[in-house]
Amino acid sequence: MKRKAYPSDVTDEEWSLVAPYLTLMREDAPQREYPLREVFNALRWIVRTGAPWRMLPHDFPPWEVVYAKTQRWLKAGVFQALVHDLRALLRTLEGREPDPSAVVLDSRTLPATPESGHRAGYDGAKRRRGSKVHMAVDTLGHLLALVVTPADVGDREEVGRLAREVQEATGERVEVAFVDQGYTGERAAEAARRGLVLLPRRWVVERLFAWLTRFRRLVRDYERLPETVAGLHFLAFAMLLLKRFVDFLGKVINTL
Repeated sequence: MKRKAYPSDVTDEEWSLVAPYLTLMREDAPQREYPLREVFNALRWIVRTGAPWRMLPHDFPPWEVVYAKTQRWLKAGVFQALVHDLRALLRTLEGREPDPSAVVLDSRTLPATPESGHRAGYDGAKRRRGSKVHMAVDTLGHLLALVVTPADVGDREEVGRLAREVQEATGERVEVAFVDQGYTGERAAEAARRGLVLLPRRWVVERLFAWLTRFRRLVRDYERLPETVAGLHFLAFAMLLLKRFVDFLGKVINTL
């Protein structure tokens, strides 16, 4: 890399972990014009700074290349797979089962922008127009499942879909979901019959929301497609877990 490094650049240790997930074709394939690592660095820069795609600095690959590659990664689910594997590793290192038996459900509302306004809804509780991101995390705050809807879609209405995605991600291990009052009622309980018992509790997921505010691209809904919003949330959390895992390995190596 000939350019000056940005704070958002992936480290060598992190790249050794993430590269196998991103390499959808051979690194030496003739059609690869730009280094894969630089494309990933450009995506990380976008998510951390919140800048528009077309304002990507010129020392990165062209924004069209970065956007196209990002869409390929999102459609392939590489960031979900990375989060799943890192979550299992970190839970194991903490002496827990790789997959959780309890989750926490909550949602956050992202204000709309001209790009996302065509699919926005009005959240009466938050008094803002935008998109709602429904999330499920384990009791350590690790992201498990995520659904993006217009902001006027209630939390209760997405319990069933979140439950299905959670059980798919954990191999049907989850038995309990901790929620706030927004998930109470017979409709939510009926939707959660896919192996979940809803209990009143919330706090861990709020910490995840705080972590995500470090990524300015996720403070508002700047995307035209809800799938892009969901995928970039998984990317942001993958970045957090990568750093956490590398830091843990560094501490272990220093004690040897």
